[in-house]
Amino acid sequence: MVNDTQVLNNGYPMPSIGLGVYKISDEEMDNVVKTALDAGYRAFDTAYFYGNEVALGKALNNSEMNRDELFITSKLWNDYQGYDSTIEYFNRSLENLGLDYIDLFLIHWPCEKDGLFIESYKALEKLYEEGKVKAIGVCNFKEHHLKKLMDATDVVPQVNQIELHPYFNQKEVQEFCDEHDIKVTAWMPLMRNRGLLGHPTIVDIAQRHGKTPAQVVLRWHLAHDRIIIPKSKTPERIRENFDILDFNLELTEIAEIDSLNRNARQGKDPDDVAIGDLK
Repeated sequence: MVNDTQVLNNGYPMPSIGLGVYKISDEEMDNVVKTALDAGYRAFDTAYFYGNEVALGKALNNSEMNRDELFITSKLWNDYQGYDSTIEYFNRSLENLGLDYIDLFLIHWPCEKDGLFIESYKALEKLYEEGKVKAIGVCNFKEHHLKKLMDATDVVPQVNQIELHPYFNQKEVQEFCDEHDIKVTAWMPLMRNRGLLGHPTIVDIAQRHGKTPAQVVLRWHLAHDRIIIPKSKTPERIRENFDILDFNLELTEIAEIDSLNRNARQGKDPDDVAIGDLK
């Protein structure tokens, strides 16, 4: 059985499986969080942009779970990049969540043409030094973004959260991150089921293991030492997505899924995203 915790490059532990709460409404949040906690989740991934930090914070507070058992990730939205603004909006996220510290705080997109991600990251370094955040990192950074960032800053990102699934396996970015001990978190790990889960290769492997295609794909991510944050509000799916630690894929099966790559990005290309583009 794979270890269900990863250790980040600063020694801080992060659960391998978290729940993404993008588009979970305030009304749904309590039930979603309760279902997830009962299933075994301890990590929750939100963002200022999602507009549900307050609801997530309240739901976690209602659960009476010890703070040190939880791992909370949030993110700096593009419109608030810049040194002072980063600190201001980090503090807003902290207040929204009702926490004394955030486990992981990420820059949501590089928005390289706007030229603010380095000073934004320097603000994260300050917050990290102050202990207000236990780990810092980025989302949607390609290799050239990471190199530029690391050349200009002191703290190597602990995490790079990127779109990643069998049809878009980001091999070069994954290898760069592995080489520099940056943990990759996969968002859209199931490709939002846009045909992926019906692929004969994945269906066949699932049948061999008595698991669902989604469970096989999520297990494939863990086999590559990634962190995953599948998003769901359906109780059965929430439980199913966590129930993947009781089987292992064969090396040949991992290679079969690796071979499905089509470089088929579903979301925006980070090089094309500027401040103000995404709403």
